[in-house]
Amino acid sequence: MSIEQEAITVVGSCGATAYISHPSCVMHEMGQGHPECPERLAAIQDRLIAAGIWDYLLHVTAQAATREQLLRVHPAAYLDRLAVASPAQGHVHLEPDTVLNPYTLNAAYHGAGAGIQAVDLVMQGKAQNVFCAIRPPGHHAEKEKAFGFCFLSNVAIAAKHAMAVYGLERVAIVDFDVHHGNGTEDCLWDEPRALMVSIFQHPFFPYSGDVPMAENMHNIAMPRATKSAEFREVVSQQWLPLLNEFKPQLILISAGFDAHLEDEMGLMGLVEADYAWVTQQLMKVAARYSEQRIVSMLEGGYDLSALARSVTEHVRVLVDD
Repeated sequence: MSIEQEAITVVGSCGATAYISHPSCVMHEMGQGHPECPERLAAIQDRLIAAGIWDYLLHVTAQAATREQLLRVHPAAYLDRLAVASPAQGHVHLEPDTVLNPYTLNAAYHGAGAGIQAVDLVMQGKAQNVFCAIRPPGHHAEKEKAFGFCFLSNVAIAAKHAMAVYGLERVAIVDFDVHHGNGTEDCLWDEPRALMVSIFQHPFFPYSGDVPMAENMHNIAMPRATKSAEFREVVSQQWLPLLNEFKPQLILISAGFDAHLEDEMGLMGLVEADYAWVTQQLMKVAARYSEQRIVSMLEGGYDLSALARSVTEHVRVLVDD
């Protein structure tokens, strides 16, 4: 057993679904009125409590990712640039909408660490699946660039950890955010042990993904106003055959909920039932090939009510199935 495989201590109710977060994730903020706001996590927690799910979760406080773990994805020079740019007070804009405050990097390190810890939990049999309630999100962060509210490529870091520490040879990444996960693709396109399947609105920010970077990247561009029937058809006819052929040993979900009908950050028409349904389909794949191991990491979702309701249905399936 390597140092990174040491036993994990968890605190909270016993259960098969773990919920990982960290207090620093609500201290990161990018200015008044920014849609990627701390209130997102509070809305999720409140809804899970109201739905009676909160007490069935195994609550885990995230550990910060180490520099060594981050270096599996991001070059040292990029990590150093982030550290130098981090302000002692106020805000620093790396992009017009991607902003550091004094607490951002601590939140980002714990967000990436949550994914690493989630992989450890499922690989060590301490949880069947995990939802990481973290921010900042990660799927727009490229190897050497912060972008689209994101600073570190959380899902790619988790995938590389699973490969490096547990020797996994087939890790699937599933991304149903309304925006293309350009950062995840940039970080994993040349990794043959990874398979990425995604849907996203196109043409739309970040105006990429319609031409995949490699054969292991399966991005399905969807027009605006895509609703349940079209989404479920893509999942059934394109995602599931690819996943069944790949036989993943672990499924990582970039769980963005901004394709919801009520979310003004996108122009698609999914509803809570669609997120529950796609989670059920992924659970079936995980049961078949990966001993039920799923790690889901929060990405987008900016209408607080729609986000909270959608995450609750997503987590409900993880708990119940």
